[in-house]
Amino acid sequence: MSDALDPLSLDEDLDPALAAAVLEIESHHAQGGWDQPSRLYALVPTADLVLREPALAAAMGLDDASAEGSLTPIEQEQLPPDRFESSLAEIAWGPDVAGCAAVVERLVLPPDADDELPDDPSAAAAYAAEHPDRQEVRMVVGVTRAGATYCALRLRAHDDDQSVVGGPDLVPELVALLTATLEPVEEDEEL
Repeated sequence: MSDALDPLSLDEDLDPALAAAVLEIESHHAQGGWDQPSRLYALVPTADLVLREPALAAAMGLDDASAEGSLTPIEQEQLPPDRFESSLAEIAWGPDVAGCAAVVERLVLPPDADDELPDDPSAAAAYAAEHPDRQEVRMVVGVTRAGATYCALRLRAHDDDQSVVGGPDLVPELVALLTATLEPVEEDEEL
């Protein structure tokens, strides 16, 4: 396994369970190819899943030994593709969810293209789609309630497992959006 795919070799401060879950999600999506809709996952402690849902855990090949210290990604219903990121603001996870992860494919442009980017969203999308230096990237971002973060990026131009780049803060905007979904919801005071 290359260092790019070995979450333990990247940074001793990383949460290995989160990094492993993010890389598992990335690998799963890579098998499905490109041009997929964005996806959202709940991350639950595998030990809790084995305890609460033994039949499901058995069907997934999970047992007490494999559950220790790991997270299981559970895919959620698809959010509206045209407003995936804005829909995240409406999500609040229950206490059984230890973290969450999202998969998003986007076009990225070089920094010098920012000066030419139109303000109108549809014009900006057209500009990005036609830019000669655009890159298509799949971003998988995961966060936990404990504050751990991990991101995995794959460029379409370098579509192989050894070229996946990982780290805790590669997509800070998506990290912030996902982190907000894990914040406690304030109850409205009764009048």
